[in-house]
Amino acid sequence: MDILGKRTLRSLLADKVKQHEDKVFIQFEDANECQYQKTYKQFQQEVNNLSHAFLKLGIQQGDHVVLHLPNNIEFLTTWFALANIGAIMVPTNILSPAEEMNYIINHSEAVVLMTEIEYLDKFTQIWSELPTIQHMILTRCEQEIEGILNFNDLLKESINDSKVFPEVKSEDVVAMLYTSGTTSKPKGVQVTNANYIYAGELLSKSINLNENDRPFIVLPLFHGNAQYYSTMSALVVGASIALTEKFSASRYFKQAKALGGTVGSLFAAPIRMILAKEYDMNDQDNSIRLILFAQSIAEHQIAKFEEKFSVKLLQMYGMTETIGVPLINPINDIRKNMSIGRPSIGYEVKLIDEDGNEVPEGEVGQIAVKGVRGRTVMKGYFKNEEATRQTFNGEWLLTGDNAYIGKDGYFYFVDRMKDMIKRSGENVAANEVESALVEHEAVYEAAVIGIPDEMRDEAIKAYVILNKDVTVTEAELIEHCREKLAKFKVPEFIEFVDDFPRTPVGKIQKHILRKLISI
Repeated sequence: MDILGKRTLRSLLADKVKQHEDKVFIQFEDANECQYQKTYKQFQQEVNNLSHAFLKLGIQQGDHVVLHLPNNIEFLTTWFALANIGAIMVPTNILSPAEEMNYIINHSEAVVLMTEIEYLDKFTQIWSELPTIQHMILTRCEQEIEGILNFNDLLKESINDSKVFPEVKSEDVVAMLYTSGTTSKPKGVQVTNANYIYAGELLSKSINLNENDRPFIVLPLFHGNAQYYSTMSALVVGASIALTEKFSASRYFKQAKALGGTVGSLFAAPIRMILAKEYDMNDQDNSIRLILFAQSIAEHQIAKFEEKFSVKLLQMYGMTETIGVPLINPINDIRKNMSIGRPSIGYEVKLIDEDGNEVPEGEVGQIAVKGVRGRTVMKGYFKNEEATRQTFNGEWLLTGDNAYIGKDGYFYFVDRMKDMIKRSGENVAANEVESALVEHEAVYEAAVIGIPDEMRDEAIKAYVILNKDVTVTEAELIEHCREKLAKFKVPEFIEFVDDFPRTPVGKIQKHILRKLISI
């Protein structure tokens, strides 16, 4: 038996209620800055009530239920209620257009759609194209709408129900998280009970999280980060969570203090957004002891953030498919935040070449993570055996990301394999060029892509966002890059922009930038 045993989300929550029934589990602030809270016992009771309501609606084990919701308590309640009965949560991005939702709902064969009245028009226009949907449920809705169920009514109707829940197992799939599609349709990552518990166990032990902590969640709950690293790490140690409906750069530390948050989790873009806001010295007096982050940030931005807000930053590396973080900077050792850290508890990590051979120290290779499918890494992609086969090489999950190992034993991210630029026979990592650009005091953020070039295969183009009230010319930035980079890595073209196309967690959507070139 391993650390996970036979535990499920249902058994884990039941254990924590026995230990902490009257302790606050969720402290939530909605978009209107109103706060709500649920104790462990209250949360479990609502989870059980909703589970009974789902059974009455005919939802069965293995059925998929789409959650098209912003951050709220109802999202968490539904997630655990579905896991209670062996059904599968399919959380989706509230910014996804009707066309993308049409694909996800039909691909997942979802039988229920849960959303809010704000997004109703999106689904009305495609309703006739969703043959598998049997029920639509609205959360936080005060009005009655014909043909649509109300979340609060479902809770009330099942208060005294005592029907026995179906048997559920640790290896059962309880969620399906769709990855962003770039060159192909989004893929459904199958996540099990064991996966979730492993993510929580790993992260909590990696950062010394304990029952007195309160992870502060501002990233969207539909994303693996908020589920794996914040919600699950809190639950496995009997801590509580601080949740906001929306991220606010100017109010981040004020919200954290008001909600009692102690550990944050952000991406590079939100960190830059916080830094770009007018500095309030009062924000240095905050309750956050540590902020986990992912994606590249300039060294001077890391130093500035830590100094201004008196908080530790800790870079890590993970993806939806790896479940936990296979690489993380050590909490009790030297933090090297220009790196993505060292291998974490329970994972083996190696770097491989195109033939699958391990590369020597200092050479760039693809990150491969050894794990157990359905326990420490994802179970697979839903209805996509070919993509699953390409992602797994025996026990090794191939990430599609390149890195190298320094002499210090730390891993250093290079770039996504698909973001490597081929220029006159040389490989250029877009991330390296971006890092050089943001070292210039005028540059806020940069995105670099390869564009077609008849002579050199690809030319290098940089899109640049400048800091406020600062000017710099294209020639000056190119000259800056010449001082920092080898000649073949220097961009030929620089375009100044106000913002980039982004995912909801701030990742730059380079596939959209590439499409702009071809228009």
